[in-house]
Amino acid sequence: MVTSITQGVKISVDTIYQDEHSNPEAGHFMFAYRIHIENLSDYEIQLMRRQWFIFDSNCTVREVEGEGVVGVQPVITPGDSYAYVSGSNLKTDIGSMRGKYLMRRTIDNTEFLVNIPEFELIVPFRLN
Repeated sequence: MVTSITQGVKISVDTIYQDEHSNPEAGHFMFAYRIHIENLSDYEIQLMRRQWFIFDSNCTVREVEGEGVVGVQPVITPGDSYAYVSGSNLKTDIGSMRGKYLMRRTIDNTEFLVNIPEFELIVPFRLN
């Protein structure tokens, strides 16, 4: 698990290789990741947008951007958290992801960026 804190927002990430949804012979490696967002600040916040950078070990980089996460723009009160699971596919058996969330304080509509820490996507048999 990797974790980072930006402006009172703690982001933790776990990953798992999805063997049943992968096809290594065809260069298709599927990974799931679980994001846990914890509001350590004194303000209610809302996740407005996301931006991901997905790196394959063949030197390709993809950027994914859009509103919210998994179809929602969650509001997180102080001391509360929100978690979701999503996935990404790679063309190689090693890669990584990192990104940013655009958050908004609901009290005054102030927007700020929260870093999503870089995390590795590695097929388990590569570790042996």
